[in-house]
Amino acid sequence: MDVFSDLIRGVRAHGSLFASSTLSPPWALHFVDGAPLTLCTVIDGAGWLVPEGRPPELLRARETIVVRGPGTFTFVDEVGTTAEPIECGEDCATPEQGGTRHRLGWHDPGGDAGGCGDGQVYGGDGQGYGRGNGPGATTLIVGAYPVRGEISRRLLEALPVVLRADDGGASDAVLDHLAAEVAVDTPGQQVVLDRLLDWMLVCTLREWFDRPGGERPAWWAAQRDPVVGDALRLLHAEPAAPWTVAALAGRTGVSRSTLAKRFADLVGEPPLTYLTRWRMTLAADLLVEQHDATVADVARAVGYSDPFGFSAAFKRVRGANPSEFRGSRRPSPAR
Repeated sequence: MDVFSDLIRGVRAHGSLFASSTLSPPWALHFVDGAPLTLCTVIDGAGWLVPEGRPPELLRARETIVVRGPGTFTFVDEVGTTAEPIECGEDCATPEQGGTRHRLGWHDPGGDAGGCGDGQVYGGDGQGYGRGNGPGATTLIVGAYPVRGEISRRLLEALPVVLRADDGGASDAVLDHLAAEVAVDTPGQQVVLDRLLDWMLVCTLREWFDRPGGERPAWWAAQRDPVVGDALRLLHAEPAAPWTVAALAGRTGVSRSTLAKRFADLVGEPPLTYLTRWRMTLAADLLVEQHDATVADVARAVGYSDPFGFSAAFKRVRGANPSEFRGSRRPSPAR
């Protein structure tokens, strides 16, 4: 397992609703959910994405922008539009709450031009699709992603509030599939669209990390080093193994000193320090997700035979002992 695959595995589209609608100017959609990650792609036309507290970004056909929460944003036909912003979130799937009567590709050519209130669908995860079919209309795909657990939060920490992927590259093929799939109403469409959005997000992030002159996280570049990349893959594939620098060096085919220096130079910290932080990230998710697991169970799962040693390491890295951390993440009882 490589680092990126591990970090993005908790970011998944699920159960979104899609529909055809006309976004003819003037229009303004205010995305109020503040999702951890929101992907916005224009198929046809253009519009302006206005993030909270940041300058507007022009989004042309076949361009993609990813917005990192928790701030909200507005998508408009032009900066300073006269359109009254329509709030879009979970309630947009309900006609009574300003939602749509057009679902899963069905479009009423006789419907009035408008924004979310006339034909935009958003599902439980805040995902939606807008399709323009009039003069100056815009076709917009939006996918809002929940981010589950501490593992995927490490990916968020590597991203700016707004990142852009211009047209071209691997994402173009995904856009073609998205446009074709949303235009028809066939069995299994929901699953296909969810997975296409996942594919689009992965392509967008990879292209952004690989852009020339970009400020990519250390682990991204380190993955491609023939020595350190192998070491990272081993640590992520076998995090509970009794690793030493010597054992890791033996598996990667270099001397202990070579691995230690090269790893620290490229990743920014020694191999076993990286391993400890990664184990504590895994443990944090296990403590929250596996309610019946004891602290000793979680300790063994991440490579510690001694729960006291594990608890000390967890508190040093996370700032609280395992029991305190678990209690702070437990939902408050309903009143």
